[in-house]
Amino acid sequence: MTKFLKSSLAILISASIFLSGCSGSPQDSKADQNQNQDKNVTAVEPSVTQPNIDLSKVTPNENGKIMVVMFHNFVSSFTPSKYDDGQYTTTFNDFRKLLQALYDKGYRLISLNDLLNNNILVPAGCIPMVFTFDDGTPGQFNLVPDGEKLVANKESAVGIMEEFNKTHPDFGLEGTFFVNLGLKVFDGDGTVPERLKYLIDEGFEIGNHTMTHIHLNEARSAGEIQKEIGGEQKRMYELIPDYKIFAFSLPFGQPSKDLQEFVIKGNYQGVQYQNSAIMEVGWDPTVSPVSKKFNPLSIHRVRATGIKPVQADLDWWLQNLSRNEQYISDGNPDTVTIPKGKEADIDNNRLNGKKLVVY
Repeated sequence: MTKFLKSSLAILISASIFLSGCSGSPQDSKADQNQNQDKNVTAVEPSVTQPNIDLSKVTPNENGKIMVVMFHNFVSSFTPSKYDDGQYTTTFNDFRKLLQALYDKGYRLISLNDLLNNNILVPAGCIPMVFTFDDGTPGQFNLVPDGEKLVANKESAVGIMEEFNKTHPDFGLEGTFFVNLGLKVFDGDGTVPERLKYLIDEGFEIGNHTMTHIHLNEARSAGEIQKEIGGEQKRMYELIPDYKIFAFSLPFGQPSKDLQEFVIKGNYQGVQYQNSAIMEVGWDPTVSPVSKKFNPLSIHRVRATGIKPVQADLDWWLQNLSRNEQYISDGNPDTVTIPKGKEADIDNNRLNGKKLVVY
């Protein structure tokens, strides 16, 4: 499905909020259980047309927090070892269960690019979420033959998402894959260009993770950093002409202490690169893209729950982050709706042409 069709579908769903199941969806979190759910909300008639929603029920807050989830490895089964206890590994079955759980809780996927541009198209009452995948591992995605064509392996994260999308199209089929083009990328059938093109054609995004997954804080020169990051963009142009990478994920979560300006932008062998977004290694949700606190060059992520759960992973946040703290959509792509008293938190320059509605 093309990105245009996905956006059109999102808008259609937003206009038919009672079909979405998100309007006023409860969150089964400890934090919600401890909060007063009976507060009175006075709606102020906005100056632009909105979907016909009950603001007192939906209680939209488009200045709330958004979870950007960080995935790494996916496997059928796993045996812990002294070298790997499974903190960064998810089983395929657990991933299937996760998608259903997120859907039932009212989460809907958006792309990283849409987060950056405040182009969040999910139905009223739904909560946007971003999926990111680091390292280009085959469990995330690999191709297998299906007759005369190559398709995503159903035993991969992408294959599982595609299957889920068939029965839950309003959940979204979005994600950004941060790869190292100097190493193995989605090992399996097909060529590297075929693998990347498949993802791009499905609407997924490709991000920069350096050519060889270096420790940026150990890089000794600007030239070394530009070779790793600019070399990745150069290689991407060779594999998929005209595909410009816009986002970067810090390998090992480590920025460069003295050369961070070259992580953001630079030039390698005549190829320029500029990262509009830089992803941290996860520990907490990011703020809304309309918040004055939003920094696209330091986007916080939430670590996906692995076989060995840890504090502040996704399951932990699902239990401890209240609905009231999160970004709750008003269902209208032309407005940003917030509760009264939150106006001072909004960066008007980031509204991206949308009307600010306060209730």
